[in-house]
Amino acid sequence: MAIVKPFRGLRPTQDIAKDLACLPYDVMNSEEAAQMAEGKDCSLLHITRAEIDCPAGTDVHSEEVYEKSVSNFNLWQEKGWLKQDEEAKFYIYAQTMDGRTQYGIVANAACEDYKTGVIKKHELTRPDKEEDRMILTRYTKANLEPVFFSYKAVPEIDAIVENIVKNEEATYDFVAEDGFGHHFWPVNDPATNKELEELFATKVPATYVADGHHRTAAAARIGDEFAAKNPNHTGDEEYNYFMAVHFPDNQLKIIDYNRVVKDLNGMTAEEFLAKLEATFEVECMGEEIYKPAKLHEFSMYLEGKWYKMNAKEGTYDDKDPIGVLDVTILSNHVLDNLLDIKDLRTTTRAEFVGGIRGLGELKKRVDSGDMKAAFALYAVSMQQLIDIADTGNIMPPKTTWFEPKLRSGLLIHKLD
Repeated sequence: MAIVKPFRGLRPTQDIAKDLACLPYDVMNSEEAAQMAEGKDCSLLHITRAEIDCPAGTDVHSEEVYEKSVSNFNLWQEKGWLKQDEEAKFYIYAQTMDGRTQYGIVANAACEDYKTGVIKKHELTRPDKEEDRMILTRYTKANLEPVFFSYKAVPEIDAIVENIVKNEEATYDFVAEDGFGHHFWPVNDPATNKELEELFATKVPATYVADGHHRTAAAARIGDEFAAKNPNHTGDEEYNYFMAVHFPDNQLKIIDYNRVVKDLNGMTAEEFLAKLEATFEVECMGEEIYKPAKLHEFSMYLEGKWYKMNAKEGTYDDKDPIGVLDVTILSNHVLDNLLDIKDLRTTTRAEFVGGIRGLGELKKRVDSGDMKAAFALYAVSMQQLIDIADTGNIMPPKTTWFEPKLRSGLLIHKLD
C-alpha cells in the first residue's frame, strides 16, 4: 500500500500568498520569470529562478545562482514571509478551471515507494534531466515545488475533503493571472489527519505520477544521496519523503496533445490523402475547425481545410494498453509509415502542441507556412494512463497534458 504522510509545511502568510505563488520553474525562461516576478518582491521565482536577481547573462546553472536561491530562501523565512507549521498535517489544494474544480491532498510521498514501484510511472526519464531537478533541492534542502500525483478515488477520503471545504473557510483563495482559481485548506484536526493517513495506508495500493516524472525520480535520488551522507540514518528523516499533491483519478481531466509536421515526405496533398484512406475513413469537414469527438477519431488540417479521420478496424488493438492509444495509431500509420518520421524524441520534422493552446494554434502554424499539416487527437483518459502504468508499460512521448499547472509556493517541504 502507498505511504502518504502528513508533514510540517512551510507556507506563506495569508496576505502575500497570491504574490508569492508562481508557476513551476520549468515552464518559463529567465526573461519570462523576470516579467512574472516584476513588482512582486516576495515571489517564489526569486528562489526557483534566482538568476533574475543576478547580473544579466549569468549562467542559470552557475554556483552564483544557486547560492542566491539559498540566500533568498533563508531571507524569506527570516522576514516571516514563509512560516513552518508546528504540527505535521495534510493540506487540501484545489484548482478551478473553466468552472470545474479538482481537489488534491498535499502530503509526503515515500522515496521507497518510488523505488519499489508503489508509485507508478508511465514515462521514461533521463538522468541528465533528473540531475537538473536535483541541484536546487540539494542546495536548499527543500522540495520547493510539488509533484502531481493521482490515485484511484476512495469515497471515504472524498467525504473528508468535502466536509472540510464545505464547512471551513479557505486559508488561501485567489484567482491567478491565467484565470485559474487556487484554494487551500490546512487539515488542522489531529483525528482527521490520522484517519486520512490510515485511509491511504489501507485503501490506496498505488499512486500514479500524472505530471513530474523527472522531479519524482530526482526526489528519490536525493533521498538516497542524503541518506548516504548521514552516518546516523534511520529511514524516518524528512529526506526520505517528498511533497506531492494527490488527486483522485475521477476528478482529473487530461487535455489533448497534438502534432504538427513540416512536410509530407515528398507527397502532394492529394497523394497523401489517398494513402490515408488505406487505414482511415477520411471526410473533408471544410474550413471550420473540427475537434475529434471520440476515441480513434482524429482531425487533420491541411491546405486550408479540416478533415475527420476515423481509424479503420484492424488498425489498432483495444486489448493492448499501448496499441489502443490514438498517439500509437497516428505514429504507426501516419507519422512512421507515410511520413517516415521514426522517432518523435529526436526528429526535427514534427513538433508537439499542447491542447491548452486550442486547435486554432494548429491552424495558425500551418497557415503561416511553418508547418505543412496538423493532427488533433482525442485526449487520453485517466483509465488509459492507469492501465499503462499498472502493466509496466511506457506511453509514447508527449501523450498527456494536465491543466491547470500546480502553483508553487503555497507549500514547501523542508528536508532537514
